[in-house]
Amino acid sequence: MIIFNLKRLPAFALVAVMLSLTACGAPVFSAVASPSPSAVASATAIRLATPERTVAIPNFRHVFIIIMENKEYDDIIGSSSAPYLNQLARTYGLATHYYAVQHPSLPNYLSLISGSNQGINDDCPTCTVDAPNLVDQLEAAQKTWKAYLEDLPSPCFNGPAAPTGILFLTDGYVRRHNPFMYFADIQHNPARCQRTVPLSDFSEDLKANRLPNFVWISPNLNHDMHNGSIKEGDRWLAAFVPTILQSEAWKEQGALFIVWDEGTTNQGCCGVPGGGHVPALVIASDGKAGYRSPIEYTHYSLLKTIEAAWHLPYLGHAGDPMNHVMSDLFSGN
Repeated sequence: MIIFNLKRLPAFALVAVMLSLTACGAPVFSAVASPSPSAVASATAIRLATPERTVAIPNFRHVFIIIMENKEYDDIIGSSSAPYLNQLARTYGLATHYYAVQHPSLPNYLSLISGSNQGINDDCPTCTVDAPNLVDQLEAAQKTWKAYLEDLPSPCFNGPAAPTGILFLTDGYVRRHNPFMYFADIQHNPARCQRTVPLSDFSEDLKANRLPNFVWISPNLNHDMHNGSIKEGDRWLAAFVPTILQSEAWKEQGALFIVWDEGTTNQGCCGVPGGGHVPALVIASDGKAGYRSPIEYTHYSLLKTIEAAWHLPYLGHAGDPMNHVMSDLFSGN
């Protein structure tokens, strides 16, 4: 994974980059060491902005997010190795200018559910942060949620990786792809952490018609394309995604977002370095068929879209004016 290393920049360049990032609402990369594994990370400043109600966005009954790994837009879109994904892109919505916020993986995952990297600029396997997050908002609004994680050993498991492998050698579950367990008010709350469950629970919840309003899905390292090939990941999605699209939960005002955590370049929104130009598919029952959005979006835009749909305040950088609600991808806009 490529990391934008500010420590190697000359002083004048560092100042210029920091000012550009601040002006554009992007996360400011820390030039100091990341939190030690045993430390509790200090939360970056969080502001709860009031959502603007000038955009039309469906009031989703269910939101599904599937997070894939480490591919640029051109790696997937148009690739013969990803026939299913390209079929989805032709049939539903595609954000053609969607960007990860930085490198490596974990800061993007944290940003997707809190609007900030929370001061973490690496893949810290044991850090904890004390900060507002999407779960706080969902529960306050009486929305249900669950995170389904492939190869997670058990609910509330908080180890850095599934015990079947060494942290960076496993093809299974890793904590850095489960942002929920990084937040203290989830990790230390049994009622909450019990909602981080093995992916095998998904089919049971689907059959029992008890899927929550917000569904997060993290495939294992092989199926999310981190360790496995594009072809393997595409085949996994081709087997899994139809179970969502055939469900009443999706058919009745449901939306599925398939996004990649980061790419392999430093491309970013608004002309500043980011985490790469990545694919983002918006597959909604109320979405525009075959639509390709030319608007620049980021992970903060996805968070903002969910918050706008459910009339929640905007967390962190989701409240920045340059991070737009993804409203053009839905019917009526």
